[in-house]
Amino acid sequence: MKEIREAITISTSTEDVYSLVKERGIEFIRLQFTDIFGIMKSMTIMSDELDKAFAGELMFDGSSIDGFARIEESDQCVVPDPATFEVMPWRPREEGVARMICDIYTPDGKPFAGCPRQALKRAIKEAEDMGYTLNIGPEGEFFLFYTDEKGHPTFDIHDTAGYFDLAPVDMGEDA
Repeated sequence: MKEIREAITISTSTEDVYSLVKERGIEFIRLQFTDIFGIMKSMTIMSDELDKAFAGELMFDGSSIDGFARIEESDQCVVPDPATFEVMPWRPREEGVARMICDIYTPDGKPFAGCPRQALKRAIKEAEDMGYTLNIGPEGEFFLFYTDEKGHPTFDIHDTAGYFDLAPVDMGEDA
């Protein structure tokens, strides 16, 4: 199991990010984070702003994010994790777009307690301190909805298959 984990763990450094940005012609980088409700938030920077991002110099108004901060303590800092760098392949190759998942910090450089990534890091550390290894894996589940004449989803789904059915049973096979 350890070998599998090591094989799928790719460590990307800040230097790797700079090289990939130049090599792939990346112009825009989406700095992504989640609010306390699990909703993805994002701010987009130009690739020439990477120095500021990695240095923790990009501030935003945390009071505009549900559950983050009151107006009196609204300044927050977004810092990208270079290990999460990914080029968005569905975007144009010219002026390409990439993304990185970020941690949120207070203006004085301390981890923001309301940042879900920070909460996960604390939980992992607590488990390690007790001698445990915390393993987490997402399970993406979805439905494919038919759309109406305007392209809006209806309540009618394509799915007619059951759990562990052999494909193809429905239109999900082509998706």
